[in-house]
Amino acid sequence: MTGIQMPQSAPDAPTSVCLLMVSGFALMSYASAVEPLRAANRLAGRTLYTWAHATPDGGPARSSCGLAIEPTVPVGAEDGIDWLSVIAAGEGASLNDAGVFGWLRKLSLRGVRLGGVSGGPFVLARAGVLNGYRCTVHWDHHAAFLERFPELDITRSLFEIDRGRFTCAGGIAGLDMLHAMIAEAHGRALASEVSDWFLSTQVRAGSRPQRLEIAARYGIGDGKLIAVLSRMEECIEEPVPREELADLAGVSMRQLERLFRSKLGYTIKEHYLRLRLDRARALLTETSLPVSEVALACGFVSPSHFADAFRRRYAVSPTQARGGFVIDTGR
Repeated sequence: MTGIQMPQSAPDAPTSVCLLMVSGFALMSYASAVEPLRAANRLAGRTLYTWAHATPDGGPARSSCGLAIEPTVPVGAEDGIDWLSVIAAGEGASLNDAGVFGWLRKLSLRGVRLGGVSGGPFVLARAGVLNGYRCTVHWDHHAAFLERFPELDITRSLFEIDRGRFTCAGGIAGLDMLHAMIAEAHGRALASEVSDWFLSTQVRAGSRPQRLEIAARYGIGDGKLIAVLSRMEECIEEPVPREELADLAGVSMRQLERLFRSKLGYTIKEHYLRLRLDRARALLTETSLPVSEVALACGFVSPSHFADAFRRRYAVSPTQARGGFVIDTGR
């Protein structure tokens, strides 16, 4: 991790944080990004951080569960902001607001530290303020983010702090990122107290992977099956033939099919289809790729085959998914 710039304010002045809230944000991501600041104030016995909220349109931003956050500062405010963090989910990918983008660029020129949580990096990238910096994004948005911004240095880390930029995969990873930022500014002892306050007894480094290992995610211990599942997740655009997967596991195709049915409850083909459709859903909702290109990027031989499979899985067509219809992902 490279060094973190100190706030612009006077040495003893609180660090002023602005949270730019994009409707659809997850409360877990928001809480992880702001609650450690409140805890740091309380545990330090003085005000180390203050925070305010902004929204793109000046109205309330509504979370994914329906709770609304009212803005307290307008987009365009510049005085006294030391950090700005964009809190968004996948909806951040579709935000196209010249006023917001111009504001972020102005703050960048003034040396304000800019961050994004979960889908928030989409907004920073569209504003052009992530160029030349390492960044990360939630794993569910990774494929779409990489597709739209291939020139960026994108990692799969929990969080990245690179000079004047900080990005985080979201969820509870914000606790880990704020631990690092509080430790840099006010010492590791206070950061550890904050983590203890939230019962976060195993603080993770930013370089840690976002997702559980395959064994834990699927609840399996069979090394052959783990190796196959890993290869399948790596090869979405060009699915690996079942025969090659069986060779990788060192078993016959019939034995591998039995492993899938007994350990996962579905066939190799069914599992691969789920992986490809999950990738397609992200690309449809978070990029402007034509449906035909999404189909190819996810290993489908034709747009019609893709559309049929997508409709069976999500009960809406790919075009409807792009148009904002609610998709039940089962998560």
